Amino acid sequence: MHMADALLSPYVAGAVGTAALGVGAYSIYKIRKESDESKIPLMGVMGAFVFAGQMINFAIPGTGSSGHLCGGLMLAALLGPCEAYISMMAILLVQCILFADGGLMAYGCNVWNMAFYACFFGYLCIFRPIVGSKPTKKRIIAGSLIACVLSLQLGAFSVVLETLLSGAAKLPPLTFLMLMQLIHLSIGLVEGIITSCVLIFIGSVKPELISSEKQTEKTSLKKVIVIFAIITVFVGGGLSALASSKPDGLEWSVLNASEGEVIPEKQTVFDDIIDKTALLPDYNSDSFGSETFGTRFSGIVGSVVVGVFLAVCCVIFKLFKKGVVNDHTGKGNRGDK
Repeated sequence: MHMADALLSPYVAGAVGTAALGVGAYSIYKIRKESDESKIPLMGVMGAFVFAGQMINFAIPGTGSSGHLCGGLMLAALLGPCEAYISMMAILLVQCILFADGGLMAYGCNVWNMAFYACFFGYLCIFRPIVGSKPTKKRIIAGSLIACVLSLQLGAFSVVLETLLSGAAKLPPLTFLMLMQLIHLSIGLVEGIITSCVLIFIGSVKPELISSEKQTEKTSLKKVIVIFAIITVFVGGGLSALASSKPDGLEWSVLNASEGEVIPEKQTVFDDIIDKTALLPDYNSDSFGSETFGTRFSGIVGSVVVGVFLAVCCVIFKLFKKGVVNDHTGKGNRGDK
């Protein structure tokens, strides 16, 4: 569902981008104030896992289209909505800057469509009420399926709305809307199944990560981190090469709505920036002499970059938080004297 700049006008991209960055600022504020510091490594490794997972496009039978994991709900269930939103912002930024996946002008729209609905609406309004404080496998499956489907439906609707308001792509509104909603219904169901499987597995290893009940003791997350670090390398460095080459849900919808006509792209300053920063455009590189090896290399590099970037951000938040606390405490001590 990564939007390209060609689908958007600067005004729509700017308005939605401002809203997306505003939610990001709020999320950073909440993380600094309330985040459990023991989850910093988990945030890094799960962000890397979702990046690797997004590289695997799975074919949608009978459509000629494909879909991929978004991962916002999964991250929210494990980390919390604010941590998940920041993780998704990092993932989408790395995909845009290093791999030219999604336009730079469209970055805010992609964050809103793929992260906001899943991390806040899907998790807080659907998943958490269904799963409750004592999760069971049935509740996790039901919550994951319903939340993923509805989150992707809202994301798909927003893509259509943003595209039509922009007027950059002359697409028949009802046809484009119908195609987007139907194909992302299928993608949402698959994502719900994947999400529930991951959450059930983690729940069996570390049940307190899924439960909303506060834990009296902080337990080690090393086992989960090691397991998903290994899985991330396997997925990004191995399974990514098996991804379907069929167009994803958005590309498929645009092609069918436009009756096969390719929407022309205009070279902008944003495209010039991406041309310089995208070291591995489309997750490949001609320098390797092998498309398969290039994809695997991109999967590993991207996962590492996302994981390290998130870990560094969290450490910065942590240090800033300590500085604020120490300053406040120091003032209090001087006042007492």
